[in-house]
Amino acid sequence: MFGGFTGFQSKGSNDFGERMINSVATQSLRHLFSRSDAVEVSVRCSPSSKLLQGTIDSFRMEGRGLVIRKEFEAAEMMFETDTVSIDVGSAIGGKIRLRQPTQAVAQVTLNEDAINRSFEAELVRQHLEGVTDEAVTSLSGGDPVTFRDINITLLPDQGVKITAKTDLPNHKDVPIQMSAQVTVEKRRRIIFANAEFLPEGVPESLTSISETLTKGFAEVLNRMVDLERFNLDGVLLRVNRLETQGKQLVFSGYAQIEHFPGTM
Repeated sequence: MFGGFTGFQSKGSNDFGERMINSVATQSLRHLFSRSDAVEVSVRCSPSSKLLQGTIDSFRMEGRGLVIRKEFEAAEMMFETDTVSIDVGSAIGGKIRLRQPTQAVAQVTLNEDAINRSFEAELVRQHLEGVTDEAVTSLSGGDPVTFRDINITLLPDQGVKITAKTDLPNHKDVPIQMSAQVTVEKRRRIIFANAEFLPEGVPESLTSISETLTKGFAEVLNRMVDLERFNLDGVLLRVNRLETQGKQLVFSGYAQIEHFPGTM
């Protein structure tokens, strides 16, 4: 049936078969994102007869201007698999159904501006407001502390500069300033290692308080930045390496693809 539909004996028909899979996969993957500027899928299969058995040589997705869970922005996202086995009948019906989970090489690129906007996301704010760690409440008389106006500047060699502000009962707008190296822990958690207080520009009367709060703030950050927020329906992201490239932070790793959206 599928062979008759696509006419696999000619290159042009083979192109049509691949285009059909591309179209179905593109429509499915667009549903992974709250918004996207572009999502492109390319499928390769040679010889074409393998499509009759549902075997695809490689599957590549590239997306740009992506918004995940309505609040988290990715400038670019790419993943590419090796051989993938799909259910042919489902593809004809307009869905991509994997016969078994597969892995893909993955890369995610975040812009500095988008990283800073993410600190206003509700899922992130809940970790920054009402902090009760003793390291910070020892300066607030036991009252919870809220961190705000957070800004990250990306630096070469995985370096970052982070600034923020907080209020204490007897001091408003206490500055928080630190440098750190961004690293990956357990392939999913971002850690700000080797955090150091930056005293430049901090009033001398606030230096000691600011340094203590900065150390506490670093501990809060190291608990909260988890890449599971970028997991998608059926796609689990894991990071092996990250690097700063100008005003971008690039994550390289793999994606465990359990299923396509809407096929569970």
